[in-house]
Amino acid sequence: MSDGFASIQVQAGYTPGTPQNAVAPPIYQTTAYEFASLQDAADIFALRKVGNLYSRAGNPTQLVFEERVAALEGGRAAVAVASGQAAVAITLLALAKSGEHIVAARQLYGGTVDLLQDTFADWGIEVDFVDQDDLDAWRAAIRPTTRALFAESVTNPTAQVLDVRAVADIAHAAGVPLVVDNTVATPFLQRPGEHGADLVVHSATKYLGGHGTSMGGVVVDIGSFDFGAEPTRWPQLTQPYARVGDVVLWERFGPSGQAFAALVKTKYVHDLGPSLSPFNSFQLLQGLETLDLRIARHTASALAVAQFLAEHASVSAVHHPGLGSSPWADAAARYLPRGAPAVFAFDLEPSGDTDADRSRVHRFVDGLRLVKLVANIGDARSLVAHPASMTHSHLTDEQFAEVGISKTTIRLSIGLEDPADIIADIAQALAASDPHA
Repeated sequence: MSDGFASIQVQAGYTPGTPQNAVAPPIYQTTAYEFASLQDAADIFALRKVGNLYSRAGNPTQLVFEERVAALEGGRAAVAVASGQAAVAITLLALAKSGEHIVAARQLYGGTVDLLQDTFADWGIEVDFVDQDDLDAWRAAIRPTTRALFAESVTNPTAQVLDVRAVADIAHAAGVPLVVDNTVATPFLQRPGEHGADLVVHSATKYLGGHGTSMGGVVVDIGSFDFGAEPTRWPQLTQPYARVGDVVLWERFGPSGQAFAALVKTKYVHDLGPSLSPFNSFQLLQGLETLDLRIARHTASALAVAQFLAEHASVSAVHHPGLGSSPWADAAARYLPRGAPAVFAFDLEPSGDTDADRSRVHRFVDGLRLVKLVANIGDARSLVAHPASMTHSHLTDEQFAEVGISKTTIRLSIGLEDPADIIADIAQALAASDPHA
């Protein structure tokens, strides 16, 4: 080591790669990595060797998070990015290019609908939306240019439960993968890969992190889809990768289940830059350590709230698949044996007067004290949102009707507070908003 002050202040006390025996994964807060030699650098850049290159595409703290989520979902590989929206975007961009086509469920989170119907259209990728429960509609929408089917395992906000196996069978009969957003269910309540899904995405911002502090997203390759079966359909994986010369990703990484992840990281994360920070990776890892405990509490409390609402005179409908009255009760029993998620919706009894209904919704939401008005789900805190004014505000009236959302639909994300306190808060807000009270 040099004796110069500037040299000491930059380099003293740390040797790259030295283990510190920390029991918790450290935060590797670095933008770049020192290569052992120029040949080592060249091999990593050319994908002849796996190693740390630059933190835009990956970081050791992030790698721990990726491996942990992949294991929880029963997958082979994962890629973590800056948000759930980024995870959806890069996954579908890696499958479909301009001139190609995606079939998606119409019962998607509003922001995902915006991405698919507006931004993907700008990029020349066509998307057809179908009722996720209409299997014939899925089949009819598929074209020769279709490259993926996409849906949520449990929808946000109305908690409709996807028949994953049936839709997966339709996708596979057409030779394309099924991509499932498992944000609401989490791998504790459902592992879509066990029912035929090939790629699973999450907004890690929600339950995986669980504390409302850190954004992130992740895509998991279950390893079930054979991109090599029809190589001409997937040239991005089965033809020489132009930026690294003679490497064919499916030949180089397919047997280990890393081919799709390698494509996503080296092209879409590298080029578009939706990087997950080391600190957020660390925060999300902390959340993962208590996922099962938190989800069990969320789920039990949400069912208690749903049962209360189902018996309330001011409520016309409760969209919770754990209730026997739900059209998705049978699907929930099949796909969610540990319980239904804590994100669901209910409808205030409509009066037929649009202005009166709007006023009532405002009085209810603004009257809540414990439950917070927040554009998020999966937090430790109980949260409320009005989809028609917030998350789904860009939808047309026809789209609202198609996905079962009305102007009096209210979304809840039940948190970890005492369930009696949550119910009491909702009860007083319902009473205060009742025009006949």
